[in-house]
Parts: sequence; structure tokens; C-alpha cells
Amino acid sequence: MSFFQLLMKKKELIPLVVIMTFAAGGASSFAVYSLRKTDVIIDRKGNPEPWESVDPNIPQKLLTINQEWRPIEELQKARRATK
Repeated sequence: MSFFQLLMKKKELIPLVVIMTFAAGGASSFAVYSLRKTDVIIDRKGNPEPWESVDPNIPQKLLTINQEWRPIEELQKARRATK
């Protein structure tokens, strides 16, 4: 018995199939959308330490209202010492 024949025989399953198809499609599209964002890193071998390429002058995932960003002196000294 094929899937469509089963749906025609048991009509109460049609809303369930429609809702589950819609939910699976939405979850898949959100997963693709999330992976295309710039703050998601998939390639761990190409960039093993992605936090090194973050610009400290640009706020990341923060709400800023009339705030100026300055580099932290201790962090800059530590970076110069390790390079």
C-alpha cells in the first residue's frame, strides 16, 4: 500500500502530514539560514582560532547605544608579546 493510498484510506492523517511537512520545511530553511550567517564558522581546520580575527573596535552581538569602543591595553600587550 503506497503512502497516498494510506492517506486516502485514513483521511484523519492528512492534517498531521501537512503540519509535519510544514514544520520540517521550516526547520530546514532556518538551519540553512543560520549556516549562511557570518558569525557561524563551519571550517575548523582552515581557521582554528577564529577569535583572533575579530576586530575589537567593532561590537559583536551587543546592543550599543552611544558607546565608543577602545582596545584594551593589557590585551594589546599580550598579543604583541605572543606574536
